Amino acid sequence: MLRIVVGLLVLLADNVMASDWLLSLEGERTQGALLRGQVAPGVAVKLDDRVVRVTGDGFFAVGFGRDAALQQSLVLEKQGETQQVPVTLSKRDYDIQRIEGVPKRTVEPPPEAVLKRIRREVAEIKTARDTDSALLAFLSDFQWPLTGRISGVYGSQRVYNGKPGRPHFGVDVARPTGTVVVAPADAVVTLVQGDNYYSGGTLIMDHGYGVSSTMIHLSEVLVEKGQTVKQGEPVAKVGASGRATGPHLDWRLNWFEVKLDPVTVVPPMN
Repeated sequence: MLRIVVGLLVLLADNVMASDWLLSLEGERTQGALLRGQVAPGVAVKLDDRVVRVTGDGFFAVGFGRDAALQQSLVLEKQGETQQVPVTLSKRDYDIQRIEGVPKRTVEPPPEAVLKRIRREVAEIKTARDTDSALLAFLSDFQWPLTGRISGVYGSQRVYNGKPGRPHFGVDVARPTGTVVVAPADAVVTLVQGDNYYSGGTLIMDHGYGVSSTMIHLSEVLVEKGQTVKQGEPVAKVGASGRATGPHLDWRLNWFEVKLDPVTVVPPMN
């Protein structure tokens, strides 16, 4: 379990307004971050107007996207009373990456015949990321699914073959094709796609309470949908499938539909 520090001094040091209902709130307060915290018994949590699921012991998670507003507010409710806890995020600067040699079919608008396939794959991914299970692995200390050279970072704007693409929402680790990838935390497999049009071999694992990991460009997936996996268990192999110019793992972290930076939940890579 993530060791959550409780105390007024810690909250003040982390620039979170003190609340006798908010026992702790941990994580890097920045755009793209996952924060995990705990509230007192019987307290409900909202992020602005969004209801946040809370465990029986008061633990919860919230995520902030790449371009999230810097001033956020947790709303705590109990027996008709309300407390607001401002959360100030730091602004991030993102890299611009120019990538040449990407297969033309993955950059140019696809033909109409392919759009149906793409829409189906996107819908499957959305369903997997919308999973709201009672798993508690989201509270654990995550580990890197593999180590190696970081070849791509979260939030960077990528220009493919001279054409601006969407921002990159993962961290890329360059390793040879076939290198084993392990589960960063306990999970249940919610999606396996063998050859997604854009992301190639794709795997999504649910860690509970809306937190999930996505791994793409895989050469092989070693697990099946519905399978329970333990942290450190082999789940896939590195590849260069889909929109990729070389073998690497693209690891993404999600809080429901919000795309987060995995680096915010793991220690520095050794």
